[in-house]
Amino acid sequence: MEIILLERIEKLGAIGDVVTVKDGYARNYLLPNKKALRSNNANKKVFEANRAKIEADNAARRDDAAKAAEKVDGVQVVLIRQSSNSGQLYGSVSVRDIVEALHEAGHTVVSKAMIVLERPIKTLGLFDVRVSLHPEVAVTVQVNVARSPEEADLQKDGVDVMASMFEKDEAGFTEDYDPNAEPGEIATETAEEETTSDAE
Repeated sequence: MEIILLERIEKLGAIGDVVTVKDGYARNYLLPNKKALRSNNANKKVFEANRAKIEADNAARRDDAAKAAEKVDGVQVVLIRQSSNSGQLYGSVSVRDIVEALHEAGHTVVSKAMIVLERPIKTLGLFDVRVSLHPEVAVTVQVNVARSPEEADLQKDGVDVMASMFEKDEAGFTEDYDPNAEPGEIATETAEEETTSDAE
């Protein structure tokens, strides 16, 4: 289907561009959300007559988004999740989780449609997530996924929590080793105590 874009759409074009898209994409998303018009002579005339207003409205929305972007850009949200010992989450962090965390932090301008999450987050760690506040204004927020607020603070300071956890495990329990001991013999200290008590 040929359409006229009413706003800049990534990978498609800018305002006023006539592009061809799949029918379903146009009917289910672009047309109902007033992001485009069907490309026909009547709509072309309507678009040209209103072009200045459409561009002014877009510029105003872009300016509002740019102001909001200053507050949101670089924000870090902490999400506490349970995970296995290898750092795999039980479940995953979704777009909704990120939006809720941003709202709790006071950034209510962000909606689910603005979050660009390439794939669900399924491990502990720090993740950069793109937030598209406007087709021409995008910022990055950092999602800090940890098992506790303490771990989140460590991760924020650049500590790899999973690596340090495995180091602790290795340095855990070590048994005293006597290279001269006979197999099955208990440590030499107890043997010495026995011989002194026998002498008495």
